[in-house]
Amino acid sequence: MELAERFLLDALAYLECALGFLCYVLLKLVGSPYGRYASPRSAFRLPARAAWAVQELPSLAVPLLACSGAPAERLNRWPNCILLTMFLVHYAQRALIFPFLIRGGKPMPLYTFMLAFMFCTYNGYLQSRYLSQYAVYADSWLTDPRFLTGFVLWLLGMLINIHSDHVLRNLRKPGETGYKIPKGGLFEYITAANYFGEVVEWCGYALASWSIQGWAFAVFTFCVLLTRAQQHHQWYHEKFEDYPKFRKIMIPFLF
Repeated sequence: MELAERFLLDALAYLECALGFLCYVLLKLVGSPYGRYASPRSAFRLPARAAWAVQELPSLAVPLLACSGAPAERLNRWPNCILLTMFLVHYAQRALIFPFLIRGGKPMPLYTFMLAFMFCTYNGYLQSRYLSQYAVYADSWLTDPRFLTGFVLWLLGMLINIHSDHVLRNLRKPGETGYKIPKGGLFEYITAANYFGEVVEWCGYALASWSIQGWAFAVFTFCVLLTRAQQHHQWYHEKFEDYPKFRKIMIPFLF
């Protein structure tokens, strides 16, 4: 049984990588169908705050339920505990804090919500089950350069992501409407500073975990957010004649 589930977790990780590449191709063709790009003709749309909270919640709830419902054999090791905590901290912020800071978010199409909910359930199971039952680390892994570098990148990426979301929320003063050019922080260098932070965060997590499960999540995140960043970049250039020409899309000074 254990061997079969370990094989399943590896297969799901490779599938997640493949889905990331597939999403990149599809989103390049049809665009990211939510936020400013959502069609107003969508028959079923959900309030932004509720949709964000519920769609992200499985990545927090599934690991907690999985660990409480069965003996988490590997969580008696510090590396496993810290890595799973890294994953949970992100989703505690995304599910329990971020949605309630949204100011006037656009309603989310039901199909976009459902896809995000299914991914968070899928990935929540994949990451938590692997770390709690099968990942084997020596205690010395906490001083390994891969773990230390990955942890620093994870923390830096999360802080960039949170700060960039703060910048975006405060672009408009109370009573103002319409879109503005983001300024401050990494927005001075790239269009999608918030996405850059999230990509750095999960690449750091992948490096710290040194697992196909962690890298699959990082690859999927990069593929999906890259298309969104490219769409944003094009939109800003089309909407604002004075949009800074030197700004890159998602990687400072490079791309």
